[in-house]
Amino acid sequence: MWAWGCVERVAAGLLGGPLAAGGGRWNTAVAVGVTAAAGIALVAIVVSSRRGGLKSPWWRRRRKAPLAAQEWRGLFTPDGKLHDGGVKLLKKVRSGGIEPSIRAQVWPFLLGVYSLDSSEAERDVVKSKNRKGYLLLRKHCLRKSAYTMEGRKQSTNTRAEVNPEGSIISSEKGEDSDSVSPVESREDPETPSMEEAITTEEGNLGLSAEQEVQDDTSETKPEQTNENLSSSSSSNEEESEKSDLTHVEESHKGLASVCESSFEDEQESIPKYSNTGRNTDDFELSKAARHVKSTRAVEDFETWQRIIRLDAVRANDEWVSYSPSLASVSRERAIESAKDVCLKDYEHLEPYRIHHAARLVAILEAYAIYDQEIGYCQGMSDLLAPLLAVLEEDDEAFWCFAGFMRKARHNFRLDEVGIRRQLNMVARIIKYKDFHLYRHLEMLQADDFFFVYRMVVVMFRRELTFEQTLCLWEVMWADQAANRAGIAKSSWRKLQLGAPPTDDLLLYAIAASVLQKRKLIIESYSSMDEIIRECNSMAGQLDIWKLLDDAHDLVVTLHKRIE
Repeated sequence: MWAWGCVERVAAGLLGGPLAAGGGRWNTAVAVGVTAAAGIALVAIVVSSRRGGLKSPWWRRRRKAPLAAQEWRGLFTPDGKLHDGGVKLLKKVRSGGIEPSIRAQVWPFLLGVYSLDSSEAERDVVKSKNRKGYLLLRKHCLRKSAYTMEGRKQSTNTRAEVNPEGSIISSEKGEDSDSVSPVESREDPETPSMEEAITTEEGNLGLSAEQEVQDDTSETKPEQTNENLSSSSSSNEEESEKSDLTHVEESHKGLASVCESSFEDEQESIPKYSNTGRNTDDFELSKAARHVKSTRAVEDFETWQRIIRLDAVRANDEWVSYSPSLASVSRERAIESAKDVCLKDYEHLEPYRIHHAARLVAILEAYAIYDQEIGYCQGMSDLLAPLLAVLEEDDEAFWCFAGFMRKARHNFRLDEVGIRRQLNMVARIIKYKDFHLYRHLEMLQADDFFFVYRMVVVMFRRELTFEQTLCLWEVMWADQAANRAGIAKSSWRKLQLGAPPTDDLLLYAIAASVLQKRKLIIESYSSMDEIIRECNSMAGQLDIWKLLDDAHDLVVTLHKRIE
């Protein structure tokens, strides 16, 4: 009311001044004009003091509490279904996030592992199926590793004769006498053998996968033996030759022969990423083309394995304080898990980091088999690491990661089509919201928005703290889950959600972070390099809920023009 008092005093002074005797009409006009101007100024003062920039209509949402355990349990019917198709769940997550203690239970719903309208019995079936699918993927990883080593063995020998029974007869090495055996060709002679990797893991998911490899190998060998018997004159000679092999070589040969003989069948049995938006199943390859593609896939997998292990060992440990139970792993268990995935160069790491790196390797290798179009690219480990801190079971972590990657995979395409689309969308948001800022970026030749490249690829992982990252991601997942379930199609449900959900909330958040720096960018920066340094220095300085508020404000204002 201080501002209004000033208005009244100014108006009274004008009315009672020297011109007061000059007619009441003029005084009245002046009074009305001054009052109107003061009213506009007052509104501006109030708005600026309350909004402070890009405040959204959901400004008070940042005050709401996250979804708690008791509230989470109350969302279900007696048969384990979510009330109202999950609308209340999604609304709660979008407004306040999730309490850390129940994230492992909620995330599978947000990431599409479980349907929002599924019952508890249906989820049990899905969980069992997903577990088997992950075991198949891990088994295939081990087989491809054995197949790769067997290929190296054959390529390093000058000649390798195959007798009618199908067993390998090694000849003396001539010109290539300095070539190495499959075990010696490993970068580290102390790296565990494949046979050890199949038999050492105890009481965890990897053990089950490796046991299935052994069982499947033993089941396949009788069929191979029958074929050999039909084409050979004596099975005793074959047993004699096998007895001359070392235990490790026999394991490698058995696994490789299984992989080689049933490669195409296994390719059809393991889970594969499928793009439901496009028909890609019509294309068929000839046998020759299949062989070329299979050889290339093996070579790619070798490269992916190498890069995955490098990234896993280098992974940071900021998740430790968030997940003390996973951080308390013993050194013995950590070393066992490292051996199971043939991890090396970890001697300088603490046990919890060794175990974490081994889990990264196992799941990222499985994903490289699951989605061979993407395979593995650096940066994917940054997206997986937070999930491992919350989800203790590897199979559940894998399928949540696969659900996460259904949207994020486009960030890792070699042609960068997905990245360019997202950068272009951020540019359009800025252009429509703040054309003056956009023109300034054009003058700096920064209108390609390459300075937010890192934010797009690893989804703010480097700019936010660990807890802030989880908050942003789960709000983003809730939006995507709402669209996936078709919840936003009905107007009353859209009203319940409070704002239109979008698959691109991340991009609105990135645009909001740039808009928050608009004054600094316009007044102080004269090159894109300076803007890149500013964006890279945002780490730990962002208010995540203010950022989400601003992002939602942009969604409401622009989504009809942008999307």
